[in-house]
Amino acid sequence: MDIIKNITTLVNSQMSLQLLLQALPRRWIRKLKDPQWGVFWTIVGLFVAIAILEFSTPPSYVFAYLYIGPILLASSRLSREATVQFTLVAVVLTMVALWGSGGNGLLAPTIASRLIAVLALGVTGFLSDRNRRYLDAIAQQQAKLEAGEKLSRLREDFASTLTHDLKTPLLGAIETLKAFDQEHFGAILPAQRKVLATIVRSHQTSLQLVETLLDVYRNDTEGLQLQLAPVDLVTIAEEVAATLFDLAKSRRVHLSFNHGDSEFRKYLWVNGDGFQLGRVFANLLTNAINHTPRGGKVEIVLEPGVSYQVAKIIDTGAGITADQLPHLFERFYQGDSDRTAKGSGLGLYLTRQIIAAHGGTIWAESRSPYGAIFCFRLPAFPIQPHSSQ
Repeated sequence: MDIIKNITTLVNSQMSLQLLLQALPRRWIRKLKDPQWGVFWTIVGLFVAIAILEFSTPPSYVFAYLYIGPILLASSRLSREATVQFTLVAVVLTMVALWGSGGNGLLAPTIASRLIAVLALGVTGFLSDRNRRYLDAIAQQQAKLEAGEKLSRLREDFASTLTHDLKTPLLGAIETLKAFDQEHFGAILPAQRKVLATIVRSHQTSLQLVETLLDVYRNDTEGLQLQLAPVDLVTIAEEVAATLFDLAKSRRVHLSFNHGDSEFRKYLWVNGDGFQLGRVFANLLTNAINHTPRGGKVEIVLEPGVSYQVAKIIDTGAGITADQLPHLFERFYQGDSDRTAKGSGLGLYLTRQIIAAHGGTIWAESRSPYGAIFCFRLPAFPIQPHSSQ
């Protein structure tokens, strides 16, 4: 019977509690379930316990320093306003305790001790509030950085996918145009052949731009993969210049080589990727030829060194302003001048990626009164195969 009675009492108490919860306003129920509400009442309980110690002991016994714990808890878990309010309450209780039990609290040493405790509470509240704002600012900056990185990854993934998808139709179009040029679909007239050649060059330029963009994003995400071997910068420069001879001839630009202090051909051996270094020379030479007026000159200067091999591409085109020099090798940078406004803004960025992957340095200078110099240097290879032979 006692067991049945206890079970009945327990059930009745649970039903009473459920009825009480149903009778309470929903706003109060939400507050009771809120974790911050529990923290609030914990702090209130600590304040009550400390206040009991304060008012039940002589005023010379200062327990007000114990308020620092609840204040720090409020700063970390509650709002800024709640922290300020708890700090003010702690200050008031500390001073009111001067009139607590156990003797006269209006003595100079007791008042001084209380004032020092009040100062400590104020400093605690101020520093905790400052630390809270500092942490909030860091959290906001971190959220912005994460959002920016996420947006950057989405943009790069989109650009990489787009360029990859554009590459296939361009290759198909070029092969089809070559088939027309080879008269696989019937005879063509000389005028038509000339038009086909122009269209092929246009498509090849677009394909080169797509491949450059794809390489840029791949290098940013995966890093540039190099096939390192001893290579001669002079040989690479001569081979690239030979492929650009027709472009220079069509623009009436003279290409020449200069081996620094020597009048004879030198070898500039480096440990590098011949294909990627060829792209560096191709980008810099194409850039120089395109920005040099008709009748101008582009000079390739190759200077051997003990520690570094230096290459310079000097043109007689438009100069570069001082405010543009720091941004020339940034991705998609296009300045306001005639020189930097041309192109996609990717060639120099890709060139910088390649040189940096080889452990080298690239920079640009403006010539006076006109022209520009693009220079890069790479660590010299200690053994020169041709010299040893």
